[in-house]
This record gives sequence, structure tokens and C-alpha cells, in this order.
Amino acid sequence: MGAWSHEPFGNDTACDWAAELEESTGFVVIEQALDQVIADKNEDFIDADDGSIAHAAAEVLAQITGQGTQDLDFLDGVSQWIDQLDARPPTALIQKAIIVIDILTQENSELDELWQDSDDYEEWTQNLNELKEILKNAS
Repeated sequence: MGAWSHEPFGNDTACDWAAELEESTGFVVIEQALDQVIADKNEDFIDADDGSIAHAAAEVLAQITGQGTQDLDFLDGVSQWIDQLDARPPTALIQKAIIVIDILTQENSELDELWQDSDDYEEWTQNLNELKEILKNAS
């Protein structure tokens, strides 16, 4: 998994995805990340990398609304991407992120399984719950 923190960008996969986000405009890359987890769920297996990316995508949405769960100072490109954005996320996209956050802790989630095997599972689920509340308040 290459994780050093329970936070959304506390793993290699999410940081790699950040580079893709930085090159994009609008919300397409975020929506693709969320849609991939929904597609995985329909296939009965949620890939850990897809889950890590969706967690980061949900964090970006929270950051856009003015509240996030992680300090993104080490990700200048993501902060700049957010700063240059001239639109709020569509309500439907925020609601999709809330649904995906719930999917990340389901039984068929590889990411959930990996976090259960770590000492930081409680912190990870707490982060997801906090992120979900931020997004609920923003929708």
C-alpha cells in the first residue's frame, strides 16, 4: 500500500494521483476516481489503489468547500489546483463522494482489509467519518 499516514494523501497511490489532478481542469478526474470505486463495488471487489485515490478525491472536494481533514502544504500542486478552481463542486458529486466513503469500509474493500491489519485502523475510519461529515454539511 505504501502508506505512511491514515490521512487521504498519506500514501504513494494518492500522491501519484495528485499529479494527474494537477494536470486536469474541472471535476472530471475527481469524478472518475469516485466512479471507479462504484464500478469496483459492482464487481464485488474494491481495489486498494482505487480506494486510496477515491479517499484523496473526497478530500479534495472537502478542501474546495473550505474544510479538509489534512494539511496539504506538502502538495503545492493540489493547493494551486484548488486555488485556481472557479466553481464549487456540484452537489451530485459531493453526494457521490459520501456514498463512496461508505463503500471504502465495506467487507469487500481491500483497502479496509489492509487498514484492519494495521495499528491505525481506528484513525483511518475516524478520518473517513470526519470527511463524510464535512461533505454532508457542504451538500
